[in-house]
Amino acid sequence: MDEALNDLGDYVAGALSDAVVAWHVSYGELTVTVVRERISQVLKYLRDDARCQFSILIDICGADYPERPKRFDVVYHLLSPKQNQRIRIKTQTDENTAVPSAISIFPAANWFEREAFDFYGILFSGHPDLRRILTDYGFQGYPLRKDFPLTGYVEVRYDDEQKRVVYEPVKLTQEYRSFDFMSPWEGTKYILPGDEKAKTSENGKA
Repeated sequence: MDEALNDLGDYVAGALSDAVVAWHVSYGELTVTVVRERISQVLKYLRDDARCQFSILIDICGADYPERPKRFDVVYHLLSPKQNQRIRIKTQTDENTAVPSAISIFPAANWFEREAFDFYGILFSGHPDLRRILTDYGFQGYPLRKDFPLTGYVEVRYDDEQKRVVYEPVKLTQEYRSFDFMSPWEGTKYILPGDEKAKTSENGKA
């Protein structure tokens, strides 16, 4: 398997030498990193070339590395039923630079690109309807970025008086919480709620 993937990596890198930055085979997967501006050329070649025939787009996803100038990886997973092979294509971009949309090559890219935009804020040029797809209409921020707060920025609830959904700043009520910092593995020194109903005999049997 690795030998076939190495042959494929050599073949793709040789045919697209001006677009391929690097490639490697790891854990039985071929990953090819390409120049952002050439992503459309690469995807079209992988779809149409007789040696490749990657006719199915499985997924497009993002990955966030905020310490890098180009903080986002945009990752494409393709399948070739004819060759019985998979390939992963990666490119990099920042918060303001759009990646060419793949919709004209793989129509299935539509919702995948919207999801990457919704969760990471990754922009795709040429997309006909780039808007949020999974978060709410008034959602603030991009929830899969590493710098997004776990609590979010707003909370949503239904207001019975206004008869509609309202957005409010996140409120973290702490006065009713008790932090004892005791290990749950070693056991607590007090009776947990509900445990008072269990009476343990001297031999340890209830």
